[in-house]
Amino acid sequence: MTVIKINAITVPEGSGDELAHRFAARAGAVDGAPGFEGFELLKPTDDRTQWLVLTRWASEDDFRAWTSSPSFAEGHRTAAERAGGDAPKPVSTHSEVWSYEVAGGSKG
Repeated sequence: MTVIKINAITVPEGSGDELAHRFAARAGAVDGAPGFEGFELLKPTDDRTQWLVLTRWASEDDFRAWTSSPSFAEGHRTAAERAGGDAPKPVSTHSEVWSYEVAGGSKG
């Protein structure tokens, strides 16, 4: 059964483009992880300040294995950090991870 992980990231007004840029810079970093099924970065289209990072996993164990892997740590470093520089200032002010499983739907 697919496990859904949603990272709800609170982003101050005017910082969303930078968040999207940082995600684009590491696109594909998780693609080869065992059990990984897909990823979307969801941008709010109303006045909300929460962006959602939605990932799908074959199992909870696959997700946990990825979060404890060296590739998880490396994928969350910026290009500047990988080059030996300082980490940039955080874009978000808050983040929390929500967990769900698929309970129904359609194949539409």
